[in-house]
Amino acid sequence: MELWAIITIGSAFLQNLRSALQKHLKGRMGTTGATFVRFGFGLPFAFLYLAILHLGLNRSLPVPGLTFAIWALIGAFAQIAATFLLVHLFSFRNFAVGTAYSRTEPAQAALLALVLFGETIGLGTVAAILVSILGVMLISVARTAFTPLSLVTSVASRTALIGLTSGFFFGISAIAYRTASLSLAPSLPAPDAVVQAGYTLCVVITVQTVSMLLWMIWRDRAELTRVRAAWKVSALVGFVGATASFGWFTAMTLQQAAVVKALAQVEMLFTFASAVLIFKEKINRLEIAGCVLIVLGVLLLVLV
Repeated sequence: MELWAIITIGSAFLQNLRSALQKHLKGRMGTTGATFVRFGFGLPFAFLYLAILHLGLNRSLPVPGLTFAIWALIGAFAQIAATFLLVHLFSFRNFAVGTAYSRTEPAQAALLALVLFGETIGLGTVAAILVSILGVMLISVARTAFTPLSLVTSVASRTALIGLTSGFFFGISAIAYRTASLSLAPSLPAPDAVVQAGYTLCVVITVQTVSMLLWMIWRDRAELTRVRAAWKVSALVGFVGATASFGWFTAMTLQQAAVVKALAQVEMLFTFASAVLIFKEKINRLEIAGCVLIVLGVLLLVLV
């Protein structure tokens, strides 16, 4: 097996582990705190990664401009919103279903790219998006009385809207991070995708940590106490999340992003295993079918 494939599978496992740990923390603190640990405790590891690149490997750092600043801020706050909604969703639906909703991100990102940047989408992309939407519909009616009307109206249910909105913000953050990272290339002696991604990660995670920390100091200091009380698990969330990010950046440097995203769908296998073995959750047939359709839609999207 090639190195990029090993790194991708490892990153998918770590990303699933991070989400599982955040779901666990949701029982010990609020949604805000469980969201914050993803960024706040990942901050030192992000800077360690960049320090190794710059000081250890002597790779030049970029000089950011206005374009970078704008898109980095958009991405930072979009990811906070997406993560908050995903963690909140775990209160209503099981772990596998909540994660599956967020996997609609690539399909929504394709639509956003069409609207914001005028990128064209082919029939294959349209088909992939429709398959993902059908998957969301099946998940949304899985625990209700199934009728043709309920299937159509299911996307307007509370959990579906929370999940789709989470995927929407994940899609915005993905586009914003790519745009911000690419804007750094001209300031380097030669384009360096790893350094550009690492630098973007450090800036973004700093913004996320500071903004959420200030918010909790202002509005919910009790949440900070709960975060401190769970610092061991929180530190693990930060380490796992940062390491997963490093893995994605490295894999996409070694292989085409579309190929990496396709293999990354293995995360849903880890998600099902976590839902059943760790959280002891029961997943019915419609939920499994919906999750499979969402993954299939993503695979179609990145392979067409």
